[in-house]
Amino acid sequence: MGGSRVSQGVGGEVRTGQVFGAHWGFFAFFAGLGVYHLVTVVMTAVRSGHASVDPLELLDVGPVLLLAFVPSLLLGLAPLVASGRWGNGPRADFGWIPNLRDVKVGLACGVLALLAGYLVNLVLLGIYGTDRVSDSPLTDFAADGGSDEFVWLTLAALVVVVATPMAEELLVRGSLWGALEHHRVPQWVVLVLTAVVFAYLHGEPTRTVALLAQGLAIGAARWRTGRVGASFVAHAANNLAPALLLFTGS
Repeated sequence: MGGSRVSQGVGGEVRTGQVFGAHWGFFAFFAGLGVYHLVTVVMTAVRSGHASVDPLELLDVGPVLLLAFVPSLLLGLAPLVASGRWGNGPRADFGWIPNLRDVKVGLACGVLALLAGYLVNLVLLGIYGTDRVSDSPLTDFAADGGSDEFVWLTLAALVVVVATPMAEELLVRGSLWGALEHHRVPQWVVLVLTAVVFAYLHGEPTRTVALLAQGLAIGAARWRTGRVGASFVAHAANNLAPALLLFTGS
């Protein structure tokens, strides 16, 4: 077997299971990341006839709008499965259902993330100009949808604000954060590392610095509360403004 679910350590300390000799959170993180890239390549290859890692190339009309988000949604699957199999369950391992404190801290950190992203992009625009600094990729998404796509755009906006933030938080500030914390990595190092991974996942080189700043603000919610529910609220608040871009072409 890959590992045990839970074992009782010295002094009553509860230790989570291991997979291939490592904390199950690492396995869940790399498995989720692998599935994300594999599904992205397969979907874009089928759609366009060549392998590409940009899920937004799939954008079209109707239900195809939502297909672009499938790889991102799958990021949260491995953490949920691994937590149920080797951990103590998602509720205990991640605290993924927001409580009142999560909402308060998350909203504050979400506003901070929005402000940080705006200020960093403003500085970069002043340095490099509009040719070197891109907008959110959702801008192109909006341009492809007409007024008759309002229902699909609404569903896509819900995915952007709710589903993808939860999937990403379960992977990055759930599995990866928990695994690093299990091995007693300093909290500030965990915060920085997960922010770097957060920026990497979005695959937007010109916005890397802004995404890193936003990742630090969102991660602060996880650090403050010890719960994914708080970072999810922060992430959702951060994504609210970009989600509104989906309707600019309607």
